[in-house]
Amino acid sequence: MLIMANLNPYPLRTPEEAARELADKARRLRLTRNWKQATLAERSGVTLASLRRFERTGEISLKSLLRLAFALGRLDDFVTVFEEPEAGSIRQLEMLSRADRPKRGTQ
Repeated sequence: MLIMANLNPYPLRTPEEAARELADKARRLRLTRNWKQATLAERSGVTLASLRRFERTGEISLKSLLRLAFALGRLDDFVTVFEEPEAGSIRQLEMLSRADRPKRGTQ
């Protein structure tokens, strides 16, 4: 019997769930380096209180999150966040490569 793990390539997460997941991953990464919260706070320039709140709740400013990522050596992971999706067909490739893309949204 063939069991497919996840048929939906786009898992449905809430922003809060994604924030908690990021916080958990950052905490694990900090711990693999054997750093205390104070060490990461100092190396990143993020206040210790902000780091503690982030690891506990997932709440943090974007600027502080990027500083933590930089200190943990993972800043480049954020560069791809809003990249355009890859084309799945020739037609999509043609549409993505059009030079006359709108400069702003219309809706």
